[in-house]
Amino acid sequence: MSLVFDWSALREWAPGPGTGGTLRQTPEDFRVEELPLYLPSGEGDFLYLHVEKTGHTTAHLMRELCSQLGVRDRDVGAAGLKDRHAVTTQWLSLPARAERGLGTFSLPGVRILEVSRHSNKLGLGHLRGNRFTVRVRGAAGQAATAGDTLAWLAARGVPNYFGPQRFGLGGLNAEEGLRVLRGESRLRDPRVRRFLTSSVQSAVFNAFLSLRLERGVFDRLLTGDMAKKHDTGGVFLVEDAQAESARAERGEVSATGTLFGKKVRPLTLEAGALEDEALSLFGLTPGAFAARRGDRRLVRVFPSETALAPHEDGYSLTFALPRGSFATSVLREVMKTAVDLDRSQDDPGEPEEGE
Repeated sequence: MSLVFDWSALREWAPGPGTGGTLRQTPEDFRVEELPLYLPSGEGDFLYLHVEKTGHTTAHLMRELCSQLGVRDRDVGAAGLKDRHAVTTQWLSLPARAERGLGTFSLPGVRILEVSRHSNKLGLGHLRGNRFTVRVRGAAGQAATAGDTLAWLAARGVPNYFGPQRFGLGGLNAEEGLRVLRGESRLRDPRVRRFLTSSVQSAVFNAFLSLRLERGVFDRLLTGDMAKKHDTGGVFLVEDAQAESARAERGEVSATGTLFGKKVRPLTLEAGALEDEALSLFGLTPGAFAARRGDRRLVRVFPSETALAPHEDGYSLTFALPRGSFATSVLREVMKTAVDLDRSQDDPGEPEEGE
C-alpha cells in the first residue's frame, strides 16, 4: 500500500450519494472555533489571548508574538494548531510580562478578541475540540442530501481518519517518515523528524480503520480490541466481543487503533491480527516505532452541535468534533469527493490539528 495519502484507498461509511461541491473559495468559507477545555480565571502569572486569525498558521502567529513582544518560543503556549486557510479562533498563553507590549502588536489578518490571566501555561491538548462552519459551493439543490447525511453521521459516527494535511507536501510526509524510522533520512531537526514519523503512524492507523470498514467491524468490536467509553473516556480490553458490540452499536463505546510506540501495547487476538494486517501493508512491525511514545486513537467520533443552512449555490454545515479529529472526515462522507487533497501541498513542518 502506498504511503502517499489517497482518499480513494480509504473506505467510506455513509450510504447514499454525495453532494459534490468545492471548499475554501474564500477563507471565510471555512471557520474553526476552538472549544477550550477551561477558560482563564482572570488571575495568575500567564497572559491569555483569545485571537482570531486568517492566513496564518498557529506556529507563525506564535513566532510573531515572540518577536514583537520579546518572549522566548518555549514560553508561548497553544492548545491546538489551527489552519492558515480559514478564519480561526483560539486561545494562546504568554508570560504576564508580555502584556506591556500588546498595545503595539500588529499582524495583518490577526485580531485580539479578549485578554485575560490564568495560573498555568496552555499546552497541546488543553481543548475539548473544535466547532466548524463550512460553506460548500457548487452544490446547488444538495442541501437536503447534505442534511440527511450529517444527521446519519451524528447518530452513527464518523471514521476518525487523519486528514490529508497530516501528510504534507504532495502527500509524501509518510514516505520521508519511513526513511527516518529506517535511519536513512538526512533530516536533523527533531521537531520535523517527529512530525514525519507521526505521518507513518497516521498512515497505518488509516489503513487499520479502512480495513475495519471493509470487514464490517467499524461500529462493532473484536476480541482483543481496546475499546473506549465515549462518556467517561475509560479504556478496556474486549474479552466478549458479542456482548460489547451491542454497546458499540448503541454508540456507547468504540474501538481504538494503535499509534505505535514504546508506551502503548499493540492489540491482540482478532483485533491484533487486523492491526498486523495493516502494518504488513507497509512492510512494518511495531518495533519500527520504538523511538516514538505512542498512543491510542478512537476509530469513530460523533459530530455534535450539527446544523445546516441552504444557499443558492450549495449549503453550509456546522458541527463540533473532539480534539484531534479532522473536519475533512465529515466533509468527505457528505460530499464524496477527495476533500482538501490539494492542501497536502502545505508546509510539512507545521502540522495542524483538527483542521
